[in-house]
Formats: sequence, C-alpha cells, structure tokens
Amino acid sequence: MPFLAARLSRIKPSPTIGVTDTARALKAAGRDIISMSVGEPDFDTPDHVKAAAIEAIQKGDTKYTAVDGTAALKAAICAKFQRENNLTYTPENITVGTGGKQILYNALMASLDAGDEVIIPSPYWVSYPDMVLLAGGEPVIVPCGENAHFKLTAEALDAAITPKTKWVILNSPSNPTGMGYTRAEIRALADVLLKHPHVWAMTDDMYEHLAYDDWQFCTLAEVEPGLIDRTLTVNGVSKAYAMTGWRIGYAGGPKALIKAMATIQSQSTSNPSSISQAAAVAALTGDLGFLAERNEIFRERRDLCVDLLNDAPGLSCMKPDGAFYVYPSCAGTIGKTTPSGKLIKNDSDFVTALLEAEGVAAVQGAAFGLEPYFRLSYATSTELVTEACRRIQRFCQSLR
Repeated sequence: MPFLAARLSRIKPSPTIGVTDTARALKAAGRDIISMSVGEPDFDTPDHVKAAAIEAIQKGDTKYTAVDGTAALKAAICAKFQRENNLTYTPENITVGTGGKQILYNALMASLDAGDEVIIPSPYWVSYPDMVLLAGGEPVIVPCGENAHFKLTAEALDAAITPKTKWVILNSPSNPTGMGYTRAEIRALADVLLKHPHVWAMTDDMYEHLAYDDWQFCTLAEVEPGLIDRTLTVNGVSKAYAMTGWRIGYAGGPKALIKAMATIQSQSTSNPSSISQAAAVAALTGDLGFLAERNEIFRERRDLCVDLLNDAPGLSCMKPDGAFYVYPSCAGTIGKTTPSGKLIKNDSDFVTALLEAEGVAAVQGAAFGLEPYFRLSYATSTELVTEACRRIQRFCQSLR
C-alpha cells in the first residue's frame, strides 16, 4: 500500500504476540489449547502493590505526571539500584516508561543514526532487531550456540565490533533461553568494552530476580563501574512482581541520554500511568519475601520441564539459570513426518504441527534468531506444564 511508510517493510509483527493471539483464537473456537508461548507470570500482583494503586486512585493521583516518571518513583528506583546493584544514580539519571519495551525503543530512537550498528547476541528477544531497524540502525546478529550456553563470549564480541558499532545489547537471564551470565563472563565482556570507548552497552535486566540454584545475578555497570557513563541499565516491575499489565519499565543511565529519551517520550506517549507509577513505588520499596516462594515454584516447574522434554524422542533441553523459559532443540525431529503426512523441515514446521496435533502453543526458534529450537514458557500452573510436556512427548513419539 503506497500510503504506508517504507520503514514498515524493514520490520515484522512480534512472533510471540502472533503465536499467543493464534492460541487465544483457537481456544475461543473451542479447541483444548495450552499456551506455553506467553512470557507472563501466572501469579497475581502482590496485595500491597494493588493496595497502593487503590490508595492513589482514592487520593486523586490521576493527573499527568512528569513525562518520564514521578519524583517518588525515581527516588525508589535510585534506592533499588543502590541497594540491589551497588549503582549510584541521581533522579536525573533515571527514566520511567510504559514498559521496558518503550525504554529500549526510546534509547535506540534517541541515539541511532542511519548505518549505526547494534550488536545483538542470538538467541535474542524478538523485538531487539526490529526496534534497531525502526530507529534506522543495523542489527549485527552474533550467533551464540549451545556450546556457549547461548551466551556472548568476549572473543565473539570483540570480533563483531566495528567503527560503526554504537551499542551492544545484553540480556541476563535471557529471554528466550533462561541462561544467565556469570560475574566472570560479564567481567570478560567489560574488558572488551573498555578497549572500545565508542561502544555503549544496553543491559536488559528484566528477569533479574528470577534466579535459581547457585546462579547469582550481576549487571555490567556493577561489575565494571568504569562503564557506567556508557551503560543503560534497563529493568522493570513486569516479571518479578507479576505486573505485566501495569506497564512500567525504567532505566538508569548517563544524564544526556536520559534527557534525550525523555524528549522522545514527550512526543509519543508522554507519562506512564500515574496509578501504575504509584503501584511501582510500592513494589520497589516493599517486602520482597514473596519472591522466594514463587521462585521455588518456578524452579520446580523448570526442572519438571527439562526432565520431561529430555525424555521426548528428538528433543534435548539445557537447564536454564533463571527467567521462566526453556529453549529445547528439536534437531532430532527435523526430516521426520507427522501421522497426517506433514514433513518437519524446520522448527517453524515443528511448532505449527505441535499446535495442530496436540494443542500446545510454543514459539519457533527462528523468531529468536537461532534454529532449530523452540521456546516454552513455564509461567503457568504446574498441572498445565506437566500436561503440555506430556503432549509434546506424545507428539514426538508419533513422528516417523
């Protein structure tokens, strides 16, 4: 359609949202569907957070706020960064947006010119490359295979940097793999970045609090304080606090970048919801005791998923460090045929046939930039996780 902007030809709709919408439509049509495609905790928002939102409504805190966050929320974010990450920021270093996605988008729109390169390790969250393209930049995809535990190595980062590189995006623990960088691995990446002062780092720490076993979260500017002036540390309340629908993301970074991001936001959405901001203050300043119990449930679901998937013929699944995703390989099913006669040529064929045959919605690895894998979210009930994995086993056993 000639009326539409040419930039739309550079991007595609979010594959994860597409799969989720398809699963919803099938369920509405009466199919027995288990959706393992959505990255949304099945737990409810904590009561003290909901109470803070209700109080804000009753007090009349329903007006416009400062474009990129209230003073109260920025103060709570500064305290959180200091308390949990040993990062010292002032309110002028903080921005608040309508979800983490807007924070990332604002940063890229405020900083990228045509031809600027952004290094993105794959597998990656589906929106990274398309946001870079929308902002006029060029995504530089660096494949990070199973032998590297799906993580960017210092050597691979160094090899990918060119004079045009402006950003590298790091996500730990990762969506889609759940793998997390160790302190030593972050240290090695930091040493590379210290050699290349023109490269900035964007750390997507949205799953910070969802960590299991002995793995411990750390973030780049914490490990190497010398990089704080060219690091945007991105986080939010969506995942750990089960606040996906409240739409609050935030970041700490250099004042000039934060100010530029506010300019972008002032001409798009303006301020995030005043009520959601009040709720986020309660989340960031309140008791985190609920996290341990929820994380134990997530850990049990993870272990259940990994065990059941590894028992399915043709699949193999590594054990993640955090988040609530597994990223199993379906390489052993490629070239096989379903009972209806459909040939499995790639991971997209696999997830399509799985949905048709067994009503389990997953997302193909191609959407995350590394095949042949698929992503499952275990952020749903233990009963549904078990049933979904049993159906996947049955589907894999049916292939010939």
